[in-house]
Amino acid sequence: MAAAPSAAEVAERRDKAARPDGDALRTEFEFELPRGYVDAAGVVHRDGVMRLATARDELVPLHDDRVRENPAYLTVVLLARVITRIGTITDVHAGMVENFFASDLAFLQDVYRRINAEGHTRAAVSCPACQHQFSVDVAGGRLGGS
Repeated sequence: MAAAPSAAEVAERRDKAARPDGDALRTEFEFELPRGYVDAAGVVHRDGVMRLATARDELVPLHDDRVRENPAYLTVVLLARVITRIGTITDVHAGMVENFFASDLAFLQDVYRRINAEGHTRAAVSCPACQHQFSVDVAGGRLGGS
C-alpha cells in the first residue's frame, strides 16, 4: 500500500490545482525603472521588486491624511507599500516615491496594474515596421525589456 502524501505534497497539489496553468502563485515581480531613483548620495537605483497588493494595502492609504487632502497622493502611498526594494534600498517609503521621475512613476503604476489586475507583466505588442506580433515583459530586467 502506498504511503499517504506529506502535508507539503498536499499543499503543493492544492496550489497547483488552484491555478489552471499549474504554476505556483507568484507574489513578487522584479522590474527595472526606465530612468532610476537617485538617492541622496547621487547613486542611481534602477532594479527593484514589487509584491502583489493585498486588500489592506488598498484600504489603509484611504485613511492617510495626505490622501484625504490630495486623492492623487494615493498612488504614492500605495506604491510605497508594495515596492519592497529599489536597488539596494529596502526601506521604501512615500517620501522616496515622491522623488521618482514622472516616467518611472508611470511605469510603476503600469506594473502595479498589470500584476494586480491582470496577474502578469507581459504585454502583447506588434512591430510597427513589419506588424510581427510578440509579447514583452514590461517589468524589464532582460535584454530588450522595458
